[in-house]
Amino acid sequence: MTKVGAVFAHEDLEQIRGMGLTPEKVLAQIEAFSKGFPFLQLDRPCTVQDGIEVLAPEHIASYGETLNRARLPGRAMKFVPASGAASRMFRLLLAFHREHETIRAQEVAAGAQKGDPDCKDMLRFMKGIKAFAFYEDLKAVMARDGLDAESLIRNGEFKEILEYLLTSKGLDLTNLPKGLIKFHDYGELASRTPFEEHLVEAVEYVRDQRGRTRLHFTVSPEHEGKIKRYIETALRRFERPDVLFDVAFSTQSPSTDTIAVDMDNKPFRDDRGRLVFRPGGHGVLLENLDRLGGDIVFIKNIDNVLPDHRKEDTYIFKKALGGLLVGLQEKVFFHLGNLLAAGVEDIRVREASAFAREHLAFPVPEELSREEKIARLVSRLNRPIRVCGMVKNEGEPGGGPFWVRHKDGTLSRQIVEASQVDMNSPGQRKIWESSTHFNPVDLVCALRDRQGKPFPLQEFVDPDTGFISTKSMEGRDLKALEVPGLWNGAMARWNTVFVEVPLSTFSPVKTLLDLLRKEHQP
Repeated sequence: MTKVGAVFAHEDLEQIRGMGLTPEKVLAQIEAFSKGFPFLQLDRPCTVQDGIEVLAPEHIASYGETLNRARLPGRAMKFVPASGAASRMFRLLLAFHREHETIRAQEVAAGAQKGDPDCKDMLRFMKGIKAFAFYEDLKAVMARDGLDAESLIRNGEFKEILEYLLTSKGLDLTNLPKGLIKFHDYGELASRTPFEEHLVEAVEYVRDQRGRTRLHFTVSPEHEGKIKRYIETALRRFERPDVLFDVAFSTQSPSTDTIAVDMDNKPFRDDRGRLVFRPGGHGVLLENLDRLGGDIVFIKNIDNVLPDHRKEDTYIFKKALGGLLVGLQEKVFFHLGNLLAAGVEDIRVREASAFAREHLAFPVPEELSREEKIARLVSRLNRPIRVCGMVKNEGEPGGGPFWVRHKDGTLSRQIVEASQVDMNSPGQRKIWESSTHFNPVDLVCALRDRQGKPFPLQEFVDPDTGFISTKSMEGRDLKALEVPGLWNGAMARWNTVFVEVPLSTFSPVKTLLDLLRKEHQP
């Protein structure tokens, strides 16, 4: 490895140590840029009956009862990555506001008629503006300054509308975390943000027999105080004698940031000459999840929420996924107990082997000795478990479920992102494009062993599943390093089960216009 002193000056070392990093770790990151990451070897997509289970309708209710065995004693909680900023939601509006001195509906409509996709989307926003849950707030903040939003909209004048919507002059929505944007309008009742929808939703499948509902949000440090104050107020509206919330927060540690490099793989420096570090991607949240010491943990993204009248399928299938996990965990513990007992009978080894093959896609070679079989089974069974909901692929960007072949020839079920696949290989691209299902980030995880001790989650990461992307800063290109993703490489060595869930449980809000879809309207 390159010597520290050959790369870093004294000021660099102070900066690195101030972030909680070590020079050696940063050097290893720099070398990762040069070495790169190997592509995964896709064998085939996971499909229904070949890697993806479909729950029989008559069994779904019983899974809910199984979940209760963990939920009622207080073993369950919900983990929501909520660090995302809302700026991406408003990218189109920001571009229009930045590039145009005036924004008139008539001119935008003319552009839309000529086929301009941005004008088409902008026209949708203009026509649907009153349907957004934050519209009344917009009217109020403009009226404070003597402006009539209704009149401006009627006249097709949108420059000031955008100014009060996007900037600190008004609602400043682009500088809020996505979880604090009002998503859903409940008429005479208060509109709800994603944070509030997650609170309401969690009650249905996390609440224990004492009424306690546990949630954990990961948030950005700059928004932590605002979010905590907001949720403290929100809890007063949703708590009742039989519903009490236990809400905790954590932030992404600076020690999980990764160094940026230039196109020659040399440390990238800003205009002041300081090293540039960037967030290491959502995979660094494994550290947050690990620190929780959780037991049965539901994981769901902050922006995938629905209003109350569309939550029923979400409740049904969250309970079903949770019940399937609890039942699977109980069987794992049963077989582990048999395998670890003194004088284990051959029939118990055969039963455990059949279970691992059928439920965990882990065949044990028959030619192994009895002791080797037991050792392999114990190693495989004694690890975290995740049950992942998968929806049918309808063109959403993102990862999906695949059978991945490893260097030793074995196969495992993995959630794979496009960046992990060699798209220059016709065969690999064909497999990728033949995927039938999409990852909606709908997971429930079992994070403790049969003694009730938390698994050391870092031991089950595949370190070769990070990736490198190209970004820009101050007008210069740079390379950024992302660590293995939370539900990709960070969970690569977990026991994994995929289950088909209906599209009605998946309605993420990636752009502002997504809120105009019928799923998010009253």
